[in-house]
Amino acid sequence: MSQSRIENVTLLGAGVLGGQIAWQSAFKGKSVVVYDLYEKGLQQCRKDQQGYADIYLQSLGASEEMIAATRARLTFTDDLGKAAGNADLVIEAVPEIPEAKISVYSELAKHLPGHTLIATNSSTLLPSQFADATGRPEKFCALHFANHIWHQNVAEVMAHPGTAESTLVAVTQFAIEIGMIPIPLQKEQNGYVLNSLLVPLLNATLSLLSNGVSTPETIDRTYMVSNRGCAVGPCGIMDIIGMTTAYNVSSYWAGETGDEQLLQNARYIKESFLDKGKLGAQSGEGFYTYPNPAFAAPDFLEVPDISRAAELASLAVPH
Repeated sequence: MSQSRIENVTLLGAGVLGGQIAWQSAFKGKSVVVYDLYEKGLQQCRKDQQGYADIYLQSLGASEEMIAATRARLTFTDDLGKAAGNADLVIEAVPEIPEAKISVYSELAKHLPGHTLIATNSSTLLPSQFADATGRPEKFCALHFANHIWHQNVAEVMAHPGTAESTLVAVTQFAIEIGMIPIPLQKEQNGYVLNSLLVPLLNATLSLLSNGVSTPETIDRTYMVSNRGCAVGPCGIMDIIGMTTAYNVSSYWAGETGDEQLLQNARYIKESFLDKGKLGAQSGEGFYTYPNPAFAAPDFLEVPDISRAAELASLAVPH
């Protein structure tokens, strides 16, 4: 038995990050059930996890035996009762739509054992918005992960006023057990630490794009030159996050604030990507095409040959 006493984990939501959390947890020895309303989502999650297996084999020193053991610890279901009935911890990773989260929590409460803890992986919303809906506010907090969990291994731990300290201890222990660096927050904050830093950057990027000021490659090149050593710029980051999440966040906060620029940014994502089936790296196309995005090319940050001066200058002609 681990220190956290969390052995059976349920992931609510088979999206990009839900699938990554499930895989990492299983890789570290937890028994994991992935739940999604839709079989299509579960099928995509299984497909994505083949990619995770390849990454862990090639980059993290995993053996074929370790990968086989990870797969054996994973199950998938569209039956919420089966998913939750034996859980020690449920991690909610459904879309950033408050009504959707509240609906899931209300249904989940019917199926949970008394001891089960619940954590939201919400990237911008507060646990206090959902604590009552869980039916067990003292056993509920936020545990927010970053995309590419195997490399960007942070787990932000944020309580609401009614969270029990024992819940925070167990959730923090769990985070450490699955190889995360816990990031404790001393009070509730929309965006936590990670997205309080990241969301303004992505909003600024979307504004530059939707206002026709610059191009994705130029923006990313600027960012990566200014932050030498980073592997990706803000447009590449949005591809990793996924266009659906980027749209949901922009749309939600546009509605909350009435900010016309945020509304324009949300429309830009919808019209440029979602309406065309471009979901980001997961679908093979977003701002870039995958598996070989332009920003990964060896010469992406090099001083260009002077023969390209006229081509580059043409991008500076006012539109």
